Amino acid sequence: MDILLVFDHGDPILVGVFLTLLVMSFATWAMAATKLLALIDRRRATRQSMDAIAASHRAGELETRLADRRDPAAAIALAGLKTVRDYRGPLDGDARERQRLDEALIRGIRQALDRQETRLQAGQLLFATVGSLAPFVGLFGTVWGIYGALIDLSAAQSVSIGLVAGPLGEALVATAAGLAAAIPAVLFFNLFNRSHRLYRQTLDAAAYDVHALLMHDTTLADWAGKPRVSAGSARETASARPVEA
Repeated sequence: MDILLVFDHGDPILVGVFLTLLVMSFATWAMAATKLLALIDRRRATRQSMDAIAASHRAGELETRLADRRDPAAAIALAGLKTVRDYRGPLDGDARERQRLDEALIRGIRQALDRQETRLQAGQLLFATVGSLAPFVGLFGTVWGIYGALIDLSAAQSVSIGLVAGPLGEALVATAAGLAAAIPAVLFFNLFNRSHRLYRQTLDAAAYDVHALLMHDTTLADWAGKPRVSAGSARETASARPVEA
């Protein structure tokens, strides 16, 4: 069947159904192509950032290697570095201060991970929406087309197979069009969802490596430009601090 006949002979509602399904299908394939290209580029850049993280042993080295990078792994590492710079307490104090630094660092890295996860999910809502709604849009077009065909038949003087087959065929094509739009959307949703889970594991590994590097770096105070705290002054600071409830 020539789908153009629907636009030539269909009523405005049936034409609107087909146009809606066409827009849904176009948006699905365009989003899939965009996400695929972004995923390929993101994975390549992330491998380079992971190599930079693995090759770094100090915060200064990590900052230098990742200064110009914008991939998710680099963003997580730079968020950890920013957390250390913004930390108000001493960076080389006693065990209690180190624990507070550890908690602040975990919080900063976790927030960066959540932001990257949100960006990775871009487009998934479109796939889910098209996959769930397109079949019902097509079914509505079919029901409306059958209804219009029956109205036309009731007004006809004589009924023939040709008079019945054409309108009903156009109506049934709406269901097929709905499935044609929904199936790729569901497929893309599942494929990218699995890809995001695997990529999230890579980001978790990057976050762990950055956390371990910063917590074991003995030059954090020098790198951040903060005065060092001796063991004696750390004990005095801890004793002078009011007891928390």
